[in-house]
Amino acid sequence: MDPGLAAARTLATESIAHIYSSTALRARQTAQLLAAPGIPVSALPALAEMGIGEQEGTNDPAVRARTAEVLHAWIVHQDLAQRVADGETGHQVVTRMTTALQRITAAHPDETVALVGHVASLTITLSRLCGLGAEVWGTPLPHAHPFLTEWDGTTWQCPTWPRPTV
Repeated sequence: MDPGLAAARTLATESIAHIYSSTALRARQTAQLLAAPGIPVSALPALAEMGIGEQEGTNDPAVRARTAEVLHAWIVHQDLAQRVADGETGHQVVTRMTTALQRITAAHPDETVALVGHVASLTITLSRLCGLGAEVWGTPLPHAHPFLTEWDGTTWQCPTWPRPTV
């Protein structure tokens, strides 16, 4: 079964006020799968995956390896100054994503929204906002699998973040 359809089934009983996605085609397609009649869907550029600049779209194994190194530095070593080529630093990704999340929560106080984004940008941002740190390394967010993130007006919580199996 398509992961987006599985996510739609999982969220079918939730009272979702709005769905936000990145502007990437697959994210927009997944958001449309989640949308029940009457639920608005908005694509936000700020929810994009981490930018790797001039290397965007490449299949070069060296660039993939460098991307993994950068993510490791951001998450495990909290070194947000790292970047792939002329792409974004971790600071830029976290700032961009945090601003988007703040705007979304301000627009929907006490409502449930669905967000369709990307593994790297969501992992670095939410791990920092939820105070999870290096423990999330090795437990990436599964593709198109809903998980709960809560804003209580003061702090972010990620109570259903995938945990490593022991």
